[in-house]
Amino acid sequence: MKKRQICVVTGSRAEYGLLFWLMRRIHDADDLELQLVVTGMHLSPEFGLTYRQIEEDGFTILKKVEMLISSDTPSAIAKSMGLGMMGFADVYEHLNPDVVLMLGDRFELLAAASAALVARIPIAHIHGGESTEGAFDEAIRHSITKMAHLHFTATKIYRQRVIQLGEHPDRVFNVGAPGLEYIQRIEFLSKEDLQESIGLRLKPQNLLVTWHPVTLGPKETREGLQALLIALDELQETGLIFTKANADTEGRLINQIISNYVAERPEKSVAHSSLGQVRYLSALKYVDGVVGNSSSGIIEAPSLHVGTVDIGTRQHGRIRAPSVIACEATKTSISNALMRLFSTEFEAELKETINPYGSGNISESIVEVLQTFPLDGIVKKSFYDLPVLAEEKD
Repeated sequence: MKKRQICVVTGSRAEYGLLFWLMRRIHDADDLELQLVVTGMHLSPEFGLTYRQIEEDGFTILKKVEMLISSDTPSAIAKSMGLGMMGFADVYEHLNPDVVLMLGDRFELLAAASAALVARIPIAHIHGGESTEGAFDEAIRHSITKMAHLHFTATKIYRQRVIQLGEHPDRVFNVGAPGLEYIQRIEFLSKEDLQESIGLRLKPQNLLVTWHPVTLGPKETREGLQALLIALDELQETGLIFTKANADTEGRLINQIISNYVAERPEKSVAHSSLGQVRYLSALKYVDGVVGNSSSGIIEAPSLHVGTVDIGTRQHGRIRAPSVIACEATKTSISNALMRLFSTEFEAELKETINPYGSGNISESIVEVLQTFPLDGIVKKSFYDLPVLAEEKD
């Protein structure tokens, strides 16, 4: 019997970490064949050439799609998307996959999905139905949902939202967040090995800090980061581990500000373009909290009973555990949130945290669908209408 060829597209370090165990399970399945395509930041020296880590992990990269332009302006991002569509058109024609699998909401994936759509290749999408009101990622995510044919969501509410977008319930599967499986399977670094690896001796208190562009609110991107850094400067005996921004609009501006900050405070801070999944999750295990506006503080951190200070509007709309402290992107609000994060009362509450994004063998659930769901005629979709509300019937 012919193996189903599953083309997995990855364009960033974070998304690759979430896909790792799923890719491993696809690779090991007798009836599936993994076709791995890398693009975006994986191929950029500026962002660490992280495709090398993928190869070190034992995966064979079949195709590379160069698409990033060395600029982070809106014009450059749009041009990168155009290059990506052309590159993926050639890749799909050569590989002829049965399914294209992608996770998330980055612009690289919009290019990959658009090319697959017109090539009439079924798309399987992970992490649909979510809301991030401060970034245009939300529109990209919902756009990929409408182009996709199989959906794997992280919560029941997100599954309902995908159905609300007109996707048939039989094609929408609530499996949980794939990143949580990595936490279950990981062999964490020791504290000593982590310190040596990142180049920083941990302090009595430590924070993992990530700041990404607020693409629908550029003023918040700059002013919010400055407010955060001022608030961090007030902390005593606190180590700071920065992970730099992705290749998004104004991402390079953020990274330069962070680099300057760390250069002036080498005794208490360090910055990395890419920690990789093992170092990142190991750092998460040993720090006192996650600070910034990254989804990892909302989705992964609660599983390790680590508190999060989620700043500003970028992640507005996401379902969150009680361990996530929301605050405005102002110095006073951030300082107040940090005070709560370090309080003994909050530390006690963390022990009772239950992650709303699930647990278990998430990759197994996804692979089972990829193995068994009928693909004949799958690219023809009908809009699934929800029952009309009583007050709207007239």
